[in-house]
Amino acid sequence: MNETALRSLTPGVIGVLVRRGADFAAAEDAVQDALVEAVRAWPADPPRDPKGWLVTVAWRKFLDAARSEAARRRREDLVETEPVPGPIPEQDETLQLYFLCAHPALTPSSAVALTLRAVGGLTTRQIAEAYLVPEATMAQRISRAKRTVAGVRLDQPGDVATVLRVLYLVFNEGYSGDVDLAAEAIRLTRQLAAVIDHPEVSGLLALMLLHHARRAARTAADGALVPLSEQDRTRWDTTAIAEGVAILQAALAQDRLGEFQAQAAIAALHADAPTAEETDWVQIVEWYDELLTLTASPIVRLNRAVALGEADGPNAGLAALAELDARLPRYTAVAAHLHERAGDLTTAAALYAEAARQAPNLAERDHLFRQAARLNSRAR
Repeated sequence: MNETALRSLTPGVIGVLVRRGADFAAAEDAVQDALVEAVRAWPADPPRDPKGWLVTVAWRKFLDAARSEAARRRREDLVETEPVPGPIPEQDETLQLYFLCAHPALTPSSAVALTLRAVGGLTTRQIAEAYLVPEATMAQRISRAKRTVAGVRLDQPGDVATVLRVLYLVFNEGYSGDVDLAAEAIRLTRQLAAVIDHPEVSGLLALMLLHHARRAARTAADGALVPLSEQDRTRWDTTAIAEGVAILQAALAQDRLGEFQAQAAIAALHADAPTAEETDWVQIVEWYDELLTLTASPIVRLNRAVALGEADGPNAGLAALAELDARLPRYTAVAAHLHERAGDLTTAAALYAEAARQAPNLAERDHLFRQAARLNSRAR
């Protein structure tokens, strides 16, 4: 069994331990220890029932820890009543575990870390490397998160929207360290979709697949960003696009539109266009209008201004942009793009340079400076 398949068993095993009486934090620690044992033992002696093996080993790890804390008298009963190993019930607490790890009492960063650890089965080291922080810092974050949810029961209902926001945060981290967080987010969202029939879960999965399908074309050989309009579309993953579109169509057929479905519909229209020039911008604007009925996000309004500039001309886009707060992220870059399309190259070059100075990362900064230099060379 490969590492990904092994990690997919994590939430179910934690759920079994919690149902037997372990608190969440202790159960999660015991399962992590069992996963380490599995990586060591399984290549030479793979079990017939991987989940049952993990439950048995994790429960023994938990009992060992319980016995070592003699001062905690309430755990003595658990030690005396160790269950006899046998078939594991089919009851699945995976959905409740998603809810727990995305509990509203947690900060977004803590919810992400706890989800990757408890649901994703990643080690603290892997999560720390992915987020470019020291392992000790991540360990403290996860410990605080586990203490925060320590008293929350797994049988309480949770908020699907909160879970989806956490998974989308994971997806947008992309790739760093030895863990591909975008791929991990897709795996976890697939797992969630398997235990709950919800159109927004499907919508998020479709959105992830459609965005991920363009990944190979987003950067040049030297690491430079490649805008959507300039990407080599033959490098897009057509299998992922087809799957994403099919999942989206099934979700939309339920007639319970949500923001992730609307975003996925926009991504599908981009994926469907053979060339940038053939993009159906009119329909994209209509989907942004639908999205605005679902969320009043100023970022959605900003993106709609870009789409409107393509559908109805740059002046229409600039008029929509003028209604927004200039302090919005990417506002200046959007203004530069629309001024360039309107033919005002001097203003566009100055705005690209200003946007570069505001850029949140090196790759985006370099791209925007190159845009400014390109227009300045044309203006000479």
